[in-house]
Amino acid sequence: MDADEDRCRRARIPEGTEFQTRPCQAMVMLARAFEAEVPFAWITADEAYGQVKYSRLWLEAHDAAHVLATKVNDTLVTTGGREARADELIAELPARSWRRLSVGAGAHGPREYDGARVPIRLGWQPGRGHWPLARRKLTDPAGIAYYVCYGPRRSTLLDLAWIAGARWRIEECFQQAKNEAGLDHYQVRSWRAWYAHITLSMLAHAWLAVSRSLAAKGEPTPVNRA
Repeated sequence: MDADEDRCRRARIPEGTEFQTRPCQAMVMLARAFEAEVPFAWITADEAYGQVKYSRLWLEAHDAAHVLATKVNDTLVTTGGREARADELIAELPARSWRRLSVGAGAHGPREYDGARVPIRLGWQPGRGHWPLARRKLTDPAGIAYYVCYGPRRSTLLDLAWIAGARWRIEECFQQAKNEAGLDHYQVRSWRAWYAHITLSMLAHAWLAVSRSLAAKGEPTPVNRA
């Protein structure tokens, strides 16, 4: 239980609940998704999760393909067994290793970057590969974002760049849920009430998303038969 046990009790937080970091919370939620056999192809997250090495090892142990943002000075293990910083590994690449990549449409037109990757440590899963990915802004060559990737060895540079760019769609999803389903319109003061509000808001947003998709195809909107 949190140090302020009285507040936790008034908020009806279950006994035995302890503080967890955001990466640990993510692992708990992902473990539930794995157990429920929720279909997915890749996992992506920002630097707050990607720089945590035990999270990456946990995902790899579950054979979960991922592209995670990380810090510029993150240390990685090369195929030769030495440790090197992410930016150092990318800096060693020849200019021809960089490719122009289009990762979809953005609010101000096509989202294009220069990208490069390099194979790193040998894994224990057959058919899988590890890479640091670098994504460089066209307007600012010094503006390089770094990612740690694990997935099918046949994955292309464009595949990894697309997954890295998928994070903006997650943020877009949350913003839509706030605007359309009141995701952030709550003043709850208990554990169960917060979960109920968030669950119902996301369920409403999912229904709206499905309805929009069906409408675009000319199909009828789903009917609530409850």
